[in-house]
Amino acid sequence: MNKLAMRRAWFQVHKWIGLVLAILIIPLSLSGAALVWHDALDRIVDPARYAVSGRTVVGPDSYVAAARAALKHGERIATLTMPDDGGPVVVAASSASAPTRPGRPRRTMVYLDPPTARVLEVSPSNGGLVRFLHVLHGSLQLPGVGRSIVGWIGVAMMVSCFTGLWLWWPTVGKWTRGLRFRRHRDVETNLHHLFGFWIALPLFVLSLTGAWISFPQVFGKLTGEASRPRGGPDRGSMMRAQPLASPAQPLAVAIGKARGIVDNAPLRSVTWPTDLSADWTVTFQGGGAPIGVKVADDTGGATAAPARPQGSVARWMRRIHDGTDMGALWQIVIFLGGILPAVLAVTGVIMWWRARKWKAELAARRAG
Repeated sequence: MNKLAMRRAWFQVHKWIGLVLAILIIPLSLSGAALVWHDALDRIVDPARYAVSGRTVVGPDSYVAAARAALKHGERIATLTMPDDGGPVVVAASSASAPTRPGRPRRTMVYLDPPTARVLEVSPSNGGLVRFLHVLHGSLQLPGVGRSIVGWIGVAMMVSCFTGLWLWWPTVGKWTRGLRFRRHRDVETNLHHLFGFWIALPLFVLSLTGAWISFPQVFGKLTGEASRPRGGPDRGSMMRAQPLASPAQPLAVAIGKARGIVDNAPLRSVTWPTDLSADWTVTFQGGGAPIGVKVADDTGGATAAPARPQGSVARWMRRIHDGTDMGALWQIVIFLGGILPAVLAVTGVIMWWRARKWKAELAARRAG
């Protein structure tokens, strides 16, 4: 295959990836751009849950009592999360009935004022704009198969980035000619060439990390990182586990047992024992990473939980993808990496439509 034939082949691959996936790339990329600053966005669109009266906290039992009074009959408290940024205390509760749909089960979220334990808002975990964007970006709002579809879109986008750079490279003269804006008479074509070049490498990285997040088992085998030890319950089963209705150990006792191992550290969260794991999980804020303690609900014995690997490839891939603790510069790059693919999809469709029209007119002239 000569150079011209290869260029034509790459053009067809690049064109059809863009045309077939354009309607999915646009919502995926725009939702990803919005989620770069999801905390700030959530405060803007739902200010009621952040209307706290101060940073002082009271005893965890007060928050649990207030949350229980706001829950429906049969709902069981699953987690208690203390604020670390001046926000509310959050209590998550699950329904007593088993979930009927695949994917993450719906929780009832109770937002509480830290100094007074006053209920600020009660809402479902899948409600609100920010949660909608998270589910849209992660699974296209399609339970079960959506995550795999998003992963394969990431693979296709990596191919699109490679073929796009190949087609961008000038066939005549120096490569710096490709940086010119006026390479074509149509504005949308010039925008497609220019934006496509500058975003190609960041978009390739974001597509790779997105595919990594969607297929952790596949990429985990490449790096030797197992997602969960063999023989234990999988991630889906753990998410659907039901909290115990009446734990043997009271909340205050479980926290006290955990403090016997971790002293003088702020409480970060408490996870209730479930039908799959009869242990309380109490997490404290350490000097660097959170410190977890397991408290057996039957005996009350406390043991330090295994530390989560902070430098694992999977965790780095997620941080690179969503920009967590990666600095403002990379967050801006991710934001542009969400906006520009939507622009490329629109300009690509316009270019394809213009080409169809031009070819039809040319064929009509030849026939005449």
